Amino acid sequence: MSAFIGLECHLCKTRFPAEALYACDRCLGPLEPVYDYAAITVSRDEIARRPKNLWRYRELLPIAGEPRTGFHSGFTPLVRCDRLAARLGIRELYIKDDSVNHPTLSYKDRVVSVAATRALELGFTVLSCASTGNLANSVAAHAARLGMECCVFIPDNLEAGKLLGSAIFNPTILAIAGTYDDVNRLCTQVADRYGWGFVNINLRSYYAEGAKTYGFEIVEQLGWRYPSHVISPVAGGTLLPRIARGFRELKQIGLVDGELPRVHAAQAAGCAPVVRALEAGVDHPEPVRPDTMAKSIAIGNPADGYRVVQTVRETGGSSAAVTDEHIVAAIRLLAETEGIFTEPAGGTTLAATIELVRRGVIAPDESAVVCVTGNGYKTTEVLQDRLVRPVRLSRAFKEFESWWENRAAIA
Repeated sequence: MSAFIGLECHLCKTRFPAEALYACDRCLGPLEPVYDYAAITVSRDEIARRPKNLWRYRELLPIAGEPRTGFHSGFTPLVRCDRLAARLGIRELYIKDDSVNHPTLSYKDRVVSVAATRALELGFTVLSCASTGNLANSVAAHAARLGMECCVFIPDNLEAGKLLGSAIFNPTILAIAGTYDDVNRLCTQVADRYGWGFVNINLRSYYAEGAKTYGFEIVEQLGWRYPSHVISPVAGGTLLPRIARGFRELKQIGLVDGELPRVHAAQAAGCAPVVRALEAGVDHPEPVRPDTMAKSIAIGNPADGYRVVQTVRETGGSSAAVTDEHIVAAIRLLAETEGIFTEPAGGTTLAATIELVRRGVIAPDESAVVCVTGNGYKTTEVLQDRLVRPVRLSRAFKEFESWWENRAAIA
């Protein structure tokens, strides 16, 4: 079933074998899988008959054998949000909701399913990662399911919910004093020295491809059509370029037609290297030191920053950086209008969408898909002291009756 034939440098197009490689030894460009698209003959009907998980797009994923994990990951809801659309003033708005992805409630379960399967094919026995939280949760869960030894590296200031979300699976957790970028540099050294399988370092070429399934599902769930706009959060830069790559691949193998969507980048103002690069008209984002509550996207030196900048420009997209205050307001707006509770990364994406609508980048008669990539129950700290408090009453009916009849005066 696999059309996967090897790796290729994104910049100089040098070909490499399908091994644990992630950078070109000639130009240092990133490597990405190559497929024999002419050999792919899958139809819409065939895909529709398959299990509702990310492997329904098996021909366009970089594994050689059978999937080993992720059998319940992916195919998350695409929620039409009419009440939210009315508040924003646009005709057609959807949330692609990976906050309910299985098993760890973030989009990372897509990329880890692919990376972990490929890690086993390449003979790795230790599965690892550098993470701002969601990835550590997913690596720990999938490693547990596969019976692999697991060690995750995190900054030492993560939210309690995300720390618990890894610890429950009993990996080794190393909390490093420093930012994510500090953690990532350390992990690169560990991968080189000890030969562990780091999903977002030496397995990154395979890991990143799992993000394409997010884009595949958007198109399929819209009835095999493209939306006008897609707004994606940007952290390390894995997701946004692969959504666009997925859109192009579906067109290349004849599953969908039409104009490709404009893809927009969303970042927190306290960590916006990609947005700043786009605004400055440069190709490579300058590293920044993160200062935002949106910790899951607080990566000051994104590994795929160049790819994000390139993709946004190629698709005619735009970008927006939003304040922590606007992020919290967007989290609350999404919950109050559509009953979806997102972490700050999703609040960032929705807040950026609001800004793009305000600027006229997204027109009232167009369709937009907002990417929600993680669950708000992992990051409850950001809403402390910002929500209505319970009304405290005794169990006596008369006290309730008095409160109910006087609630207008109380309010």
